[in-house]
Amino acid sequence: MNRSKYFDDAEEKLSLLATRLEIRSGLNILNLNLHSETFYANLLNLLFDWDLHNLNAIDKNAAGIDLVDTQNKFIAQVSSTATKQKIESALSKDLSAYKGYSFKFISISKDASPLRTKTFANPHNLIFAPDKDILDIPALLQFLLATDINRQKQVYDFLQKELRNLTQPEKIESNLTTLITILSKEDWSNGVSQYQSKPYEIQAKISYNHLDRAKTLIEDYTIHHSRIDRIYTEFDKLGANKSLSILDGIRAEYLAVCRDNSPDDCFFLVITNVCNRIRRSSNYQPMPEEELELCAGILVVDAFIRCKIYNNPPLLLQC
Repeated sequence: MNRSKYFDDAEEKLSLLATRLEIRSGLNILNLNLHSETFYANLLNLLFDWDLHNLNAIDKNAAGIDLVDTQNKFIAQVSSTATKQKIESALSKDLSAYKGYSFKFISISKDASPLRTKTFANPHNLIFAPDKDILDIPALLQFLLATDINRQKQVYDFLQKELRNLTQPEKIESNLTTLITILSKEDWSNGVSQYQSKPYEIQAKISYNHLDRAKTLIEDYTIHHSRIDRIYTEFDKLGANKSLSILDGIRAEYLAVCRDNSPDDCFFLVITNVCNRIRRSSNYQPMPEEELELCAGILVVDAFIRCKIYNNPPLLLQC
């Protein structure tokens, strides 16, 4: 059914975009956040027949808001952070030019559902009903799921143009194979350390290591574990235990940063260091940065799943 095709594509693309925003925010790389303002303005216009425009393209000093719809009289903030403080900070800015407007908060990375039951300081008395005016990706997908097929097709076509290369499984697998080939030729010997894996429940390990910002990334990229396993198996059939070399190399990067950084910062630094290692390789053929970051993130999450990085929860049986 086309409805299923259109919805599944939107769910996959928006979820992966949210994960990329999470990674890059952790690395303090925020250019994708800026591009997402216009992206979400266009997406919301398609979904709800709004007339949103990126206010930052008109007024770079606009405070507290990113998008404006003068026809329907509302303003919106687009954010990868979803907290009560974030919303109240936006509402506290000088918004006197928008008296009588309503305010909407668009969370493009985090689940914002807990915020819909809270009350907020609203000093300029903008029209703001948290249960309706706080939107996130699940809320947008819920609307898309129930809307008519013509609108679904419009959204599908839009996402195909905007995020064409973001989620193609065959592209991801090709890039992963390329990067694993590069890493397998690197000398990781200084970082090799024997580390016995233990079985565990992923959520328990996330909680045990106090991972917050990295949690979404790990959960989303877990789906690629079988893909990595298949690639490693094919390489290991050639005789050299390349998978062990790469995993131990990623562990070495982890050990180099884990003592002086928070658990979340450490996770994103490992991804950064793996990217840098790949870029420095004499075998590296440049690929789009977003594809490199995506695949490096998948490799690090796989190392987390295989118990090569971070501590395992106690009371688990040794393999």
